[in-house]
Amino acid sequence: MSEQLTVPPRTPNATFLNFPLHTDLDAFDAHVAILGLPYGDPYTIDEVTNDQTNAPTAVRVASARITQHLDRFDFDLGGPLLDGRDVRVVDCGDVPGHARDLDAHYRKAEAAAKKIFDAGALLVSIGGDHGVPIPVFRACEGLGPVTLVHVDAHLDWRDEVRGVREGYSNPIRRASEMPWIDRIFQIGIRGQGSARRQEYEDALAWGAEIVTSYEVLEHGMQPVLDRIPDGERYYLSIDADGVDPTVMPAVNAPAPGGLLYHHVRALIHGLVKKGRVVGMDVVEITPARDVNEITSIVAGRFILNLIGTAVRAG
Repeated sequence: MSEQLTVPPRTPNATFLNFPLHTDLDAFDAHVAILGLPYGDPYTIDEVTNDQTNAPTAVRVASARITQHLDRFDFDLGGPLLDGRDVRVVDCGDVPGHARDLDAHYRKAEAAAKKIFDAGALLVSIGGDHGVPIPVFRACEGLGPVTLVHVDAHLDWRDEVRGVREGYSNPIRRASEMPWIDRIFQIGIRGQGSARRQEYEDALAWGAEIVTSYEVLEHGMQPVLDRIPDGERYYLSIDADGVDPTVMPAVNAPAPGGLLYHHVRALIHGLVKKGRVVGMDVVEITPARDVNEITSIVAGRFILNLIGTAVRAG
């Protein structure tokens, strides 16, 4: 028996959409896995347990308001979520943190993601800050090549911040160093983040395709999808601040002029039609800043759109 990689959600009776709880990844048998990744690699001691660590719980709790029942008609999908098919979705709980071993969360997150990928399942993870997808990117090694599609206001190409190399400003730089990540599309970029000119030039030199939010607002998501090659395996990483703060207000770094809900929905549907989406994360939600749980509800709707379109794609 290997080490337990996940623990039940903090609110025991609240799994995502009331899907069955399944924390024994040695006996994993499902088509879709929901996984909470609360803890990033902090730049300061105050970030060890910041409000973003509460987001997996908040999204699960808000999911009770997303749908009255799974058999109800969903207009985002053109029918019920699971379309009457024999599809097993489970909530694997949260990867725990360790007060005296901050790196343990990433090690366990990578191992948990690898078990889920090895089972051929679709992984949907809820962060946490934007550092938490880094161990999931590592777990994609056996799936490669993988095209990384990144929704964000910010570039996230910093090599290090205060000596930390796997925090929330570093994920796309770290992904670019993984040989199995062969293409990167960054969508929704705008405003000012932590990137300097050097990081921008590094991203371009690597070959990352940077799409500002204004391109999408003016021309829609379809021209972006047309640039993404067909028949690939895709991983979608959604930073909540890539979406306009009128849609997802509960973020630490709100930036006006972001993507709208229907843009991200079109991106999710389009990627599933193009090839195989192996995983998706939604990160950087700060529940204490939310309004009527709308940010958590939008995150949940993104997850439903991915599950529903993947089910229909077989």
